[in-house]
Amino acid sequence: MEVEPHRAPLSVQVVSDGRTGIENQALGLAEAVQRLFPSDITIRRIRWRAAFDKWPSALKAPWMLDPSSDAVTPAAGEAWPDLWIATGRATLPLSAAVRRLSGGRTFVVQTQDPRWRNAAYDLIVAPAHDRIEGPNVLSITGSPHRVTAERLAEGSAAFADRLALLPHPRVAALIGGRSRAFDLTDAHAADLADRIGRAVEAAGGSLMLTFSRRTPEAAKAAMTARLAHLPGLIWDGAGANPYFAFLNYADHVLVTEDSANMAAEAASTGRPVHILPMVPLKPADKFARLHADLRERGAARPFDGTLEAWRYEPLDETARAARTVLERMKRA
Repeated sequence: MEVEPHRAPLSVQVVSDGRTGIENQALGLAEAVQRLFPSDITIRRIRWRAAFDKWPSALKAPWMLDPSSDAVTPAAGEAWPDLWIATGRATLPLSAAVRRLSGGRTFVVQTQDPRWRNAAYDLIVAPAHDRIEGPNVLSITGSPHRVTAERLAEGSAAFADRLALLPHPRVAALIGGRSRAFDLTDAHAADLADRIGRAVEAAGGSLMLTFSRRTPEAAKAAMTARLAHLPGLIWDGAGANPYFAFLNYADHVLVTEDSANMAAEAASTGRPVHILPMVPLKPADKFARLHADLRERGAARPFDGTLEAWRYEPLDETARAARTVLERMKRA
């Protein structure tokens, strides 16, 4: 496939199961491609019928998709997209078939480690901490995402009256929750809140606190009760999401160790990233590898109860992945 300046805009199809954290990986990569080369992006959200959802990828076929899914194959008379970018287990059976179904027209990119038929995709953009290797694999620190300076500025506009005048240092605390590897008990959440509160008070700063969908309600309540007295904003999940605004206004970013995505996004801002400990449920070597990578790049350190500032070159791994996609497309 030739990607030349005279070519019409690339048609890019972003495919996921619609979960925000999953979709944003594929969409972030597509938007990075669009910043480098004119592109038209279409988002497709799919789900499998309940009877087939747990079936192995090898046994799934497009007719098993739920009627609520967006169409992923072209209508009569329409062409397959130039570029297919998909993320998540649900998309694997479709991604693995696209090259064949499109007659080789479509360049297929899968983010994350597919763990199934890795040779079926033109390019896999995988986190380095997953340690996946192959001629069609690009390893990056973290995962592709949508965070850019421009997007942060845009996302901050609606919150400027609440955040712009907060005292420095402004601390964004991004709290995850229960997963296979970690837990956030109410007791641990209370301890984290006390440590965060002491650090913010000692620095004379302010706090911007947000929780993930995985944060247990008891942990939310414990942290909110202990931190509500500080200057700042605690997002309770109602109304517009201030996530981009928090990253934009932050002087420091505190991230719980259970989220690779939030750590990588925070490291793209150039602000010091402090990793907050969670309650371990089992060995989490891949998270340890990610945090070691971020430390080596100067972006992150374990939270030690203080708000020491430091500088580093912001990570721009999504843009690097986008350049690789276009380079591989030229050679395809």
